[in-house]
Amino acid sequence: MDPQTIGIVGIAGLFLLLIIGMPIGFSLAFVGFWGISSLTDISVALPTLVRSFYGTFTTYSFTVIPLFVIMGELASVSGLSQGIYSVADKWLRRLPGGLAIATIGACAGFAAICGSSVATAATLGRVALPEMKKYDYDTRLATGSVAAGGTLGFLIPPSIGFVVYGILTEQSIGKLLISGFLPGFLLALAYIFIIIIWVMIKPQAAPSNPARVPFREKIISLKSVWELIVVFFLVMGGIYLGFFTPTEAGAVGAFFLFVVTVMRKKMTWPSLKEAMTSTTKISVMIFIILAGAYVFTYFMALTMIPMNLSLYLSELELSRYAILTFILICYLVLGCFLDATSMMVLTLPVIFPTILKLGFNPIWFGVISVLMMEAGLITPPLGLNIFVISGVAEVPMGTVFKGAVFFLFAIFAVVFLVTVFPQIALFLPGIMR
Repeated sequence: MDPQTIGIVGIAGLFLLLIIGMPIGFSLAFVGFWGISSLTDISVALPTLVRSFYGTFTTYSFTVIPLFVIMGELASVSGLSQGIYSVADKWLRRLPGGLAIATIGACAGFAAICGSSVATAATLGRVALPEMKKYDYDTRLATGSVAAGGTLGFLIPPSIGFVVYGILTEQSIGKLLISGFLPGFLLALAYIFIIIIWVMIKPQAAPSNPARVPFREKIISLKSVWELIVVFFLVMGGIYLGFFTPTEAGAVGAFFLFVVTVMRKKMTWPSLKEAMTSTTKISVMIFIILAGAYVFTYFMALTMIPMNLSLYLSELELSRYAILTFILICYLVLGCFLDATSMMVLTLPVIFPTILKLGFNPIWFGVISVLMMEAGLITPPLGLNIFVISGVAEVPMGTVFKGAVFFLFAIFAVVFLVTVFPQIALFLPGIMR
């Protein structure tokens, strides 16, 4: 068989392995190893496999992943997540759907110190859902807002999504993290707009909370989350001003939150053990996926499929934005079946050369792709945040899907805005070009 036929067979085999339940990292590595062996020799495939796994687990710059994950875990242990929600509630409860809006605000705040969407949804779900249930909020609105708010953890820096994108495409992780700030803020506002429209159309979905909060109490409440503000500016400010690399910033942020947890007297041996265990599980999972992706990417390079596809698409008599629209639709479809990280490692080796060939800014496309990955987190039947919130709230997944689907329109709106006005993602010095 010619290389391209072997490549197509490999891609089909990969999806078959995913359908039968093999973990994505091992599926990528297995298909990549088979493909390299078929196109060259097993003596080439074996060193490639070993080099990919060894290199992934020993590369210094990749330590940014566990550092960002442990930041979120420590923020949860220290009680910052409860403090964030309390502050958001005091400031926003008088708005239509105030508790749901406060949930979005709290998710955005927690996302600023946690790079995981699932962790954001799970942590704030435990805090916000009981409150909304107490005030008789519609279950679909309550669960949907938490599931959607959790997606902000994948976009608002520090974001694991941008770290993975940067590793796979060899782009500046620092620039990617900074580029996600304004789109993340816009997406949070778009989610709030969806909630307000929902409540205006159906007021009984969110009974108002009549209790007024004095302005002085609102100001005082900010003291409970001063650590959040400090760690965000410490991490992102340090990266932007050039004081730290992303890895060093992650270490500084993690150490700061460790000290905060100790000062708040929340650090116990069981809580530390749980945080470290969770961090290890999440980090190793991501590392295995990345290692498998390297093997698969090498296989794809040997087949010449990515290069030929980019050449073919660039020569079509179509607008580059028409081709981009087709790619985004493919992302939306894949998001129904794959988690965000898996989508990224599966598609970027094939799609990224096309993006460069079409003349799109790679940092800008990083924001667009992460936004579309977020949509996949709340689309049926495999929206990861839906599973998490369904378990936390103890409600059927169908109910959560019905609530979360409205927030997809907010994601599409932000994708449209960032496409029409790229400067939204590229507005900081050093990114615009």
